[in-house]
Amino acid sequence: MAQLDSIVEHIESTTNQSLQPYQLNSIGGGCINSAFQLKTEQQAYFIKVNQPSLSLMFEAEALGLQEMSATKSIRVPEVICQGTNHQHSYLVLEYIPLRSLRGDGNITLGEQLAHMHKVKQPFFGWQMDNTIGSTPQINDQNHHWLGFWREHRLGQQLKFAAQNGYTGRLQSHGEKLLDNLDKLLENHHPQPSLLHGDLWGGNAAADDLGQPVIFDPACYYGDRETDLAMTELFGGFGRDFFAAYNAIYPVDSGYATRKTLYNLYHILNHLNLFGGGYMGQAESMIDQLLSEI
Repeated sequence: MAQLDSIVEHIESTTNQSLQPYQLNSIGGGCINSAFQLKTEQQAYFIKVNQPSLSLMFEAEALGLQEMSATKSIRVPEVICQGTNHQHSYLVLEYIPLRSLRGDGNITLGEQLAHMHKVKQPFFGWQMDNTIGSTPQINDQNHHWLGFWREHRLGQQLKFAAQNGYTGRLQSHGEKLLDNLDKLLENHHPQPSLLHGDLWGGNAAADDLGQPVIFDPACYYGDRETDLAMTELFGGFGRDFFAAYNAIYPVDSGYATRKTLYNLYHILNHLNLFGGGYMGQAESMIDQLLSEI
């Protein structure tokens, strides 16, 4: 495709290799970006493209992948290059043939995630803002988890919901929840762990050796339980995963309540991204949390 010629040239200049001749195949499955596989006789690359104005989204994704890779804990796709031209912003990664994560792969992922979560910073947040799906995710650094979660996670999603016309009980009960977060997080003082940030079953798989691979991150430093909570939101990880994680880095008491609080963020995000079908679930989760206060 001629419109991707400059991206091909960028890969060649970065790798110092000619890609000629190559095949370019469209890859389906994503709802935010267009994706392609570029294949040569020796190598294959995965290319994401979107409009030029979204270049910071790809810059943040590249930085997140590189930061997770630097922990040497879980395999992530290697970043080849990232940039913008007149027609596209783009991100080029190594192409990893993926298959379902099964059996011992779930155990390994639990162990590896526990080790990644042991990578700390003295602050909650990150070096730049990024996105959760296509929703802006604010990562201003904060030394207090409660304040960070109230302002930049739940509070921000409720603001987006109001802007999208979701008002009424969602907002009134949501504000009450925000006012009482200190009661739900009482005596819980997490250290800022490196998080994948969007760890559902669709963002984890296995390579051709059966080893875990995680991708499409929304990285920041936060309570590690937020990653764990999301693995439970849509299923797909299993008991062996949790047992392996807890054997290395046990969760604190009270997690059963906090996971609802943390998953509310993602349900509100789904409400804002995909519509009112998530309203009832969001309201139910808020009411459940208020009942715990």
